[in-house]
Amino acid sequence: MSQKSKNKSGQSPKPEFIFQKRNYLFMFIGLACMALGFILMSGGGSDDPNVFNPDIYNFRRIRLAPTLVLIGLGIEVYAILLNPHKKKNN
Repeated sequence: MSQKSKNKSGQSPKPEFIFQKRNYLFMFIGLACMALGFILMSGGGSDDPNVFNPDIYNFRRIRLAPTLVLIGLGIEVYAILLNPHKKKNN
């Protein structure tokens, strides 16, 4: 009844991946940024549960690490939305 459409050379179109090398590069950069944020967030605890350690509320754990994680998530979103097939108009 219905036939699959073929291009003019008589072959079916070559399948392509959605993401290209540039997308994966940005995904790796975003993943590394998030991993660095989680590493910076760790630590600061105390061996004795009865002793309070105020080091858990320093700048690195409260401001820097979560900011790095959010920047990494933003880079991941950019990497997913990046269109590698778009041509530059020069």
